[in-house]
Amino acid sequence: VWLCKAAEQGDASAQNSLGLMYNLGRGAPQNDQAAVDWYRKAAEQGNVDAQNNLGVMYYVGRGVPQNDQKALSWYRKAADLGAASAQSNLGWMYAKGQGVPQDDQKAFAWFRKAAEQGIAHAQNVLGVAYAKGLGAPKDDSQAFAWYRKAAEQGAAEAQNNLAVMYANGRGVPQNHPEAMVWY
Repeated sequence: VWLCKAAEQGDASAQNSLGLMYNLGRGAPQNDQAAVDWYRKAAEQGNVDAQNNLGVMYYVGRGVPQNDQKALSWYRKAADLGAASAQSNLGWMYAKGQGVPQDDQKAFAWFRKAAEQGIAHAQNVLGVAYAKGLGAPKDDSQAFAWYRKAAEQGAAEAQNNLAVMYANGRGVPQNHPEAMVWY
């Protein structure tokens, strides 16, 4: 009850929380349109989480028609204000060329910002980028370092990538027992 009152009185954090409740169907009936409405109210007040959430709704076309340009716009607003999830989402847009021309260097730059804030999947993506030379020079030691950061957070794909690095001696001395730990 207090959350609804706070949201109705214009509290952006409460509005975003209410949007999440409608989006996920937790504590409120699942309703994409209501989620979008609450996200938009919070996003227009500068709430970066709501800006990112609204971007996701446009990206997947839930509660609004799918629109890469609008997703990109909301992601960029939040990313420019330092929201790590939005930075990662923007990285994916550039990596895939959705709503923007495909650009590995710009993707790398946005993923790096998210990775530096501890986003595990962005850390793994940086590892892949360094391992393959996508958007950055090929560098196995950097690939290993980023895989390790993500793996230590429990990211399964990064754990596998780290194991492969140990098994093949890429970016680290070959160590089969340590590879087995991470597989």
